[in-house]
Amino acid sequence: MSNDQHIREAFGLTLLKNSHPDIRRLKRQTANTTLHGNKFWQAASVLIDYLQEFPPEPGSRILEIGCGWGLAGIFCAKQYGCEVVALDADESVFPFLEHHALLNQVQVDTVQMGTEAVTTEQLAGFDLVIGSDICFWESLTQALGEFIERAIDADIERMVIADPGRPTFRTLAEAYAGHDYVRYTDWAVPEPHNSWGLILDLGAP
Repeated sequence: MSNDQHIREAFGLTLLKNSHPDIRRLKRQTANTTLHGNKFWQAASVLIDYLQEFPPEPGSRILEIGCGWGLAGIFCAKQYGCEVVALDADESVFPFLEHHALLNQVQVDTVQMGTEAVTTEQLAGFDLVIGSDICFWESLTQALGEFIERAIDADIERMVIADPGRPTFRTLAEAYAGHDYVRYTDWAVPEPHNSWGLILDLGAP
């Protein structure tokens, strides 16, 4: 069977499906992911498509939180020459991220940490924070809100978060909707991706 059946080209990236031999090998070699970072979630497609329309500044320093396989960060590194740090509480996602970064010929640094542990001082120096499908538990609504406030205190210019429309995310986003330079909107990604989600863009251009 050709490996081409297990490879997808999207957004200028080469993506490996769960059925690809390399992904199957990595799953055998690494611990099971504990926070749902076990595949390329559709909200990441929504985030990447949105960033194509409203891109980061070339060469920006970006923090991707709850990165999972880190494909949005890899996209920013490849398309815009951004310096990307990918953060996740579950270190078992990093082999999948690193494999995709190598496949797409970019460098992405990784940090194992939950967003609740990231300090204002550690956020200083980043230009943009991105994340997708990172508000899937009620407990994460408050934690992510507190993170956003620390990022604001750190003078981060922009934060863009995508979500498939969970009530937990809506609660968070509606607290910021209507403020100056905040875009809270639904976002549809056309064929062949056929994804839909919500976008919260704080510092929207």
